[in-house]
Amino acid sequence: MTRITTPFGRHSTASEVAQGIDLSGKRAIVTGAASGIGVETARALAHAGAEVTLAVRNVDAGAKTAADITATTGNKNIHVAELDLTDRGAIAKFIAAWNEPLHILVNNAGVMALPEQHTPEGWEMQFATNHLGHFALTLGLHDALAADGAARIVSVSSSAHMFSPIVFDDIHFAFRPYDPWLAYGQSKTANVLFAVAATGRWFRDGITANALMPGAIATNLQRHVGGIQTPPDLQKTPEQGAATSVLLATSPLLEGIGGRYFEDCNEATIVTQRTKDYSGVAPYALDTNNADRLWEESLRLLACSGVFEQENRDRDNKAIFSSRSHCQMTLS
Repeated sequence: MTRITTPFGRHSTASEVAQGIDLSGKRAIVTGAASGIGVETARALAHAGAEVTLAVRNVDAGAKTAADITATTGNKNIHVAELDLTDRGAIAKFIAAWNEPLHILVNNAGVMALPEQHTPEGWEMQFATNHLGHFALTLGLHDALAADGAARIVSVSSSAHMFSPIVFDDIHFAFRPYDPWLAYGQSKTANVLFAVAATGRWFRDGITANALMPGAIATNLQRHVGGIQTPPDLQKTPEQGAATSVLLATSPLLEGIGGRYFEDCNEATIVTQRTKDYSGVAPYALDTNNADRLWEESLRLLACSGVFEQENRDRDNKAIFSSRSHCQMTLS
């Protein structure tokens, strides 16, 4: 495959990337859009004319963000909807309320380096939030995405995917000593593999998905590690951090392109070992076998939690989850 390069780079901003793009008549959802790069991603999409829904846990913060975006862009079609990615019921409620074609889905929300925590289902919290929540959301919005015929999914990953592949035999740290950075890295690898698998399964529905590394940006994401540790000269502003997300969501250069990983507004090169500056992408994060295995395991976990009690509605997989025997290995 030819590597995708663009006129943009590390210092480009979201507004620069979206300049000249007309998203009038398009609908977009941005998760985690009440803070950090999510705000600037939503702002750039709104400035280009899209109708944007901010999917957030804190609706009050979301309302303030929506008002600010309207004030700075003149776009009044900014909505706020509650979404907690660790709450299966909240995800189902959000999906049920969406009844229109969806053109852009930016899976931006995330947590980083948490102290050890597990959901009521027994899932490690970073994997549950960063991957499984977005997986369930996107699966539920499949038909809305397919209705467009050329929808794009943007999966915000990180160079921290180089910290760990998916450890399929112990995703939830039932046996390994918990390490917050390994857990974070595993969840960010999952974000890339999701883009690979979603593109492979849904390409004929006109849906493509790509993953990205936004860069080092001082946001609430670092609250569990004492703030950003990256030297100031290597940091990005939130506007710069949102640029690659906006590029993947809007650029004509990405039409029909999916299953790839980008950094600094260009496709990353595959590396054979972790680089000193964490640039590039690890081969295991793009491996189709890993992507398929993660998709299957994610479906199993959701089925066992009651999200898909009758059957998996992924048309390409056709797996039936009516038997509870599929759930024997689910953590309690």
